[in-house]
Amino acid sequence: MNPRLTGILPETTPHPAPVIGLAAIARLGFSGVDLQPLWQSLAERAKTDVGALLDLSIVELIFGRRANRLAFQAHALSSQRLYRLAPAVESQEPLRLLAFMAPGDFMANTPIEFLLEGSAVRLDILYVSPGEPLPAFIPEHDVAFVAIAESEEHRTLFEKMRTIAANWPAPIVNPPGLIERLTRDGAYALLHDVPGLLMPANSRVNRMQLHAIAMGGKEISAVLPQYEFPIIARPLGSHGGEGLQKLEGPADIAAYLTARQEAEFYVAPFIDYQRSDGLYRKYRIALVDGRAYGCHLAISQNWIVHYLNADMTNNPANRAEEAHFLTQFDTDFGQRHRAALAGICERTKLDYAIIDCAETANGELLLFEIGTAMIVHAMDPADVFPYKKDAMAKVFTAFIDMLQARASVRSGALPSPRSRGEGQGEGLGE
Repeated sequence: MNPRLTGILPETTPHPAPVIGLAAIARLGFSGVDLQPLWQSLAERAKTDVGALLDLSIVELIFGRRANRLAFQAHALSSQRLYRLAPAVESQEPLRLLAFMAPGDFMANTPIEFLLEGSAVRLDILYVSPGEPLPAFIPEHDVAFVAIAESEEHRTLFEKMRTIAANWPAPIVNPPGLIERLTRDGAYALLHDVPGLLMPANSRVNRMQLHAIAMGGKEISAVLPQYEFPIIARPLGSHGGEGLQKLEGPADIAAYLTARQEAEFYVAPFIDYQRSDGLYRKYRIALVDGRAYGCHLAISQNWIVHYLNADMTNNPANRAEEAHFLTQFDTDFGQRHRAALAGICERTKLDYAIIDCAETANGELLLFEIGTAMIVHAMDPADVFPYKKDAMAKVFTAFIDMLQARASVRSGALPSPRSRGEGQGEGLGE
């Protein structure tokens, strides 16, 4: 059941609309709370509160109702593009953070709210789009963060963001020109020869190229030089394993194309990273200000490993291994792959990024993906995962310290927090 959307919102205001936000709503859903009462409350408030309408779109996202999510979000953004998440901890001089975001689903942006949970950071979110100018009013802030994730849909938006960032009067974290290099083939070109790192070649191909292989008209080496079957394929722009499949030969490619309707794909050689115990291990690591932090370890019998479908919650042995990975990261995994992790940081030059990776049999760091939109959170139940709280606290502290450090290098175009008076009406623009 959806609320009526037509004619229920107030006139556009220059001030950021307050929101509950993604992290707080997701935490409720993750812990098993019935979100229907919240939905009803937000639907009623949305008649006069645009922030409630944006929050309603988040509830729809958690419910898995994508069409409703995008409709509510679009309606909210047609009235207001500035939203504010108040600091969880009161402070006389909170760090003022502005995040540039793009409309879309969960993977459209860095889920930055999870990184700020429990902090004294005031977050203002500015939604930008290629065809619209920036609002005349933009709240004063100490540092800006480009949360827009790399994707084919954001090509034009990144062109706009490069112009914005070049003249922005506050420090910019994760400049757009660095993020947009993280296509699968772009990341390979950037990182494939980092010492200690194995990153399989990723090639962008179209249906006709794959069809030629399937029909025997083209050898696989013509698409992936020096590689043979098996390969893995995924649709261009897909995430979370959507459409990801291992293909053993031309017949598998033919069946894959029959099942998929996309026009373009990424293909790469399949690297078997199965351990001697028959299990696959995928590690998630945050790279913050040039340093690596363990986030989670997922262990599965399937080569496509996701934390939610891995055997972690009900397997004490796997949780014990994850606990060791997190608590001993600096002296074990992180030390073992120190050169490769440092090389990734040096090549990408990003202030914040996430990698999913594994270890090969000969000790190399096998890189699956690097990006800025993968989630890092502290929502796992402490009674089952008691070791995660401290590990996540390290990541969150490092992230906020990085923001503070960037904010201290100011251009001078904005007044410092110590030299201005706080007020709802302060801002940049006309």
